[in-house]
Amino acid sequence: MIPQSNKQFDRHDRVKSMLSEVVAAFIRQEANHNPLITVTGLTVSPNYRDITVLFTTIPDGKEEDALIFLKRKGGDLRAYIKKHSHMKIIPFVDFAVDYGERHRQHIDTIAQKIEKKETT
Repeated sequence: MIPQSNKQFDRHDRVKSMLSEVVAAFIRQEANHNPLITVTGLTVSPNYRDITVLFTTIPDGKEEDALIFLKRKGGDLRAYIKKHSHMKIIPFVDFAVDYGERHRQHIDTIAQKIEKKETT
């Protein structure tokens, strides 16, 4: 028999994964592609009542525009989650720019430039 804590952890991961897919599908359907909004992560509260969607944009510098758009569409996203999931509790949605991912991408770019200089 699986201990209760592992069941809860597995359920939390399944819910997080399902919500990530549903949120990404909603954004793909609703947002135009300038800027391209990419869901990079999602946090789910332990009681499943709140989620925070982490995202980045391509091109850089369009995060604020995307954040305004996403916050405006938050109610529509809740309705979309209700329609496309089997959750009893429909979470309230918040959005945040994933600055950690943005910094990681910047570091990767710098590393590639250094590598190019070393090989030439």
